[in-house]
Amino acid sequence: MSLRPPPDSEYVLTLSCPDQAGLVHAVTSFLVKCSGNIQESQQFDDRLQNRFFMRVHFEVSDPDTTLEDLRTGFAPVAEAYRISWQLHHAATPTRTLIMVSKFGHCLNDLLFRWSIGALNIEVPAIVSNHRDFEPLAERHGIPFHHIPVTAQTKTEAEARLLELVDRLDIDLVVLARYMQILSDDLCKRLEGRAINIHHSFLPGFKGARPYAQAHERGVKLIGATAHYVTPDLDEGPIIEQDVVRVDHSQSPENLVALGRDVEAQVLARAVEWHSRSRIMINGNRTVVFR
Repeated sequence: MSLRPPPDSEYVLTLSCPDQAGLVHAVTSFLVKCSGNIQESQQFDDRLQNRFFMRVHFEVSDPDTTLEDLRTGFAPVAEAYRISWQLHHAATPTRTLIMVSKFGHCLNDLLFRWSIGALNIEVPAIVSNHRDFEPLAERHGIPFHHIPVTAQTKTEAEARLLELVDRLDIDLVVLARYMQILSDDLCKRLEGRAINIHHSFLPGFKGARPYAQAHERGVKLIGATAHYVTPDLDEGPIIEQDVVRVDHSQSPENLVALGRDVEAQVLARAVEWHSRSRIMINGNRTVVFR
């Protein structure tokens, strides 16, 4: 018989605060008091900003200890050290709403990874301004919401989206090649919980036809960037980037095909890291505990 605690006894604590002596000791002392056993611990000291970041994955051997017990117990520690923190069950999936337009490679990739259990998410809804991927959503048994967007209906469309986010208790919104610019107000409402995939290795070749621009300039690397959504278009904190090397022999169509693969991989990594609480926003940057 295994003596290992069940999965619902595993937790993730993430925190950030001004750097100061005794932080790690305070956290580990709290874990000792609640019969916690550390499975993984990562930390980062941003000396330029004098800020400390930490992620701890731990298990609790006492079956009577609840999540609320842990949160109540850690609150005095957080107050003493001015800590911003989150604590939750490690196995809890992130409720993720995926948005898409007419390019489905990122959506397909996320749904495949989700279907085989490779992503710690659940997908209560897919939203699109077109109906192209409604059959795909139906095959996966996911409710599809067609929300068309025009200049005249943008405000109403975003209100419908926010209603879905609230009603479905959505934790994360993923723009899987959703080709509409979100309003500043919507970006602020989704701050820290909306991820976009940009079909370029930012910053560069912004706007339409990035691969054609890259081909015209004879680039040797193409890539993709996953970042959090902010009111500043394509300027949000970067989560992940990747590139693929190309040369003069490849056509714009070849670059598009290669770029789609990179986009899908980069977005999937960003979604997985977010769902595992491995990303912490640090001003205009991110701390990623891989």
